[in-house]
Amino acid sequence: MNDYKGREGEIVVVRKRIKDKTQHHQQQQHNHRQPSPSTARPPQFHRRSVSLPNNQHEESETDNEGSEVSVSEGDDSCWISWFCNLKGNEFLCEVDDDFVQDDFNLCGLSSQVPYYDYALDLILDVEPSHGEMFTEEQNELIESAAEMLYGLIHARYILTSKGMAAMLHKFKNLDFGRCPRVYCSGQPCLPVGQSDIPRSSNVKIFCPKCEDTYYPKSKYQGNMDGAYFGATFPHLFLMTYGNLKPQKPSQNYVPRVFGFKVHKS
Repeated sequence: MNDYKGREGEIVVVRKRIKDKTQHHQQQQHNHRQPSPSTARPPQFHRRSVSLPNNQHEESETDNEGSEVSVSEGDDSCWISWFCNLKGNEFLCEVDDDFVQDDFNLCGLSSQVPYYDYALDLILDVEPSHGEMFTEEQNELIESAAEMLYGLIHARYILTSKGMAAMLHKFKNLDFGRCPRVYCSGQPCLPVGQSDIPRSSNVKIFCPKCEDTYYPKSKYQGNMDGAYFGATFPHLFLMTYGNLKPQKPSQNYVPRVFGFKVHKS
């Protein structure tokens, strides 16, 4: 659990930007329309108020009834693209909307993720029928749930043919980094989780050449949950793209003292 304190700290800046954007509007509605906090199922929230990037701008309620924030003309960014482009999320690929919308692909996740329905709406950019706002505390809970839900969906998506193709593109671009081992000669790596259970370990990188795991070079990437990739992905990836599996290194480091091999007791 301590591994995730760092990850939670990394999104504080993002949350602060979101809070600053919505604070003014929330104060206007405070006296006549403020939802009460709930630990179960909070009232319907407005998607754009909690997750849009900073290049979005607010409009008055009279200009755009039922919507506190509108997308600037020509800006087609969605939550998934925005989230995958955040610093530290470089290992993630963008999951197709069609995959997320298929209930079969999401089987069992509702029992693992709190605020599941609202987190799913956030991911899919679903606009509610009204613009009722959440409290800041509720916004943070839903944002955290959406991050977790997307990560678990991502772990399933990258095991499909389309997901593999998306990760292949990132692999060829060296988005996952290189093996730090000298005799692997800069072999491109793949992300791997030590467990499929959320919040049990952070993501590591797997070297196909020496077949060992290492910490990612960036501490931001290293704070991501390993369950967002799972323990199966890199091995199934190399089975699918067999031509990418390298030969094992022919050299190993040999400890020596004054030119003589160190005796192993």
